[in-house]
Amino acid sequence: MCEAEPDQHAHTGETTTVMAVIHHTTLTPSKVELLTEWLPTRPWYRGGSGTPVLEKTGGFRLDDPEGEVGIEIMIATDLTSPGRTAYLVPLSYRGAPLEGAEHALVGTMEHGVLGKRWAYDGMRDPVLVTELLRLVAGRTQAMAQSITDFPDHEVTHAYTGAPFTPVAFTPTPADDADGTHLPTPHGTVLRLHRVLTPSDDNPPVPATPALGHVSTGWPTPSGDRLRAVLLTVRQR
Repeated sequence: MCEAEPDQHAHTGETTTVMAVIHHTTLTPSKVELLTEWLPTRPWYRGGSGTPVLEKTGGFRLDDPEGEVGIEIMIATDLTSPGRTAYLVPLSYRGAPLEGAEHALVGTMEHGVLGKRWAYDGMRDPVLVTELLRLVAGRTQAMAQSITDFPDHEVTHAYTGAPFTPVAFTPTPADDADGTHLPTPHGTVLRLHRVLTPSDDNPPVPATPALGHVSTGWPTPSGDRLRAVLLTVRQR
């Protein structure tokens, strides 16, 4: 397995461009193995009492402008559930524990190049949340997941609300049976759709009063592609 780590900076004048370094190496345990233990503890998990059989089926990454935190927006599909339930799992990867975020720790892994890595529920990591809001606002691009340094053009976004500048803040999300709600400093609420509702074509545009949304696609075993709305932003 490989993990994209944005730990290189390319400088051009006053502009700093972060380029992710793609490490093709081992992770012990793997990300999927960590999620196999963690997902059933979530209120939005739809499986029963058995152990899920997870497969990483899609997603993308965002690059931390400071080059310190790995950010992955993963789609993990449970192969044991009827209809192959697809879960949306934002994860952040750090080289040291995130202070005050013990409750958000998904687990630790040993990276073949970088050593010990701490994996967190990304909705509780201020760096990931800030970059996710920047994506909604059109201020950053989704990148191909742990593969290249090219944008992932299958990820689409729209935002019609008042302009805002995403700033770092301490996120205080709440999980329920439907997903994760996160109030932002901009008077909005980010709603993460933890259990994805796929369609064979473009997913329906979120109903009013949604101010924005992000969508993407992922492959099926037959080679077709499904799409779903990953998150919406609404007025608080």
